Amino acid sequence: MEPFWKTKPLAAMSEAEWESLCDGCGKCCLAKLEDEDTGDIHWTSVACRLFDAGTCRCTDYAGRFARVPDCVQLTPRNVGEITWLPSTCAYRLLAEGKDLPWWHPLVSGSAETVHEAGISIRDRISAHEDDLAEAEEYFEHVLEEEP
Repeated sequence: MEPFWKTKPLAAMSEAEWESLCDGCGKCCLAKLEDEDTGDIHWTSVACRLFDAGTCRCTDYAGRFARVPDCVQLTPRNVGEITWLPSTCAYRLLAEGKDLPWWHPLVSGSAETVHEAGISIRDRISAHEDDLAEAEEYFEHVLEEEP
């Protein structure tokens, strides 16, 4: 029998199926800067104030929208339109008609393979957004490419 992500469109998935698509990489929790002229996205190593760099998870997932007003909720409707989703993101991959990679926990059976494969940002952040006093400070943390 085929796994649910190969047989169901994103919009038909249950909440549990949808949530299980998150591979726990943490990339969506990094601050990104958008070039106003080109629309290019520049990744930083600055994490959301609720991000735990050791577990690569939100410390208040249930309350994140109340505590972080610009936190974006992924939905089947918007996932194809969010240009900053990582190229490795399961939501993005499935929306583009691609399959999940070998290291995805749903494929490997282990939540650790995303970290072992070097896909996650576990222990790779340089600051939390609350550590920066001025917006200009983000430029000191810009990465050369998507992590």
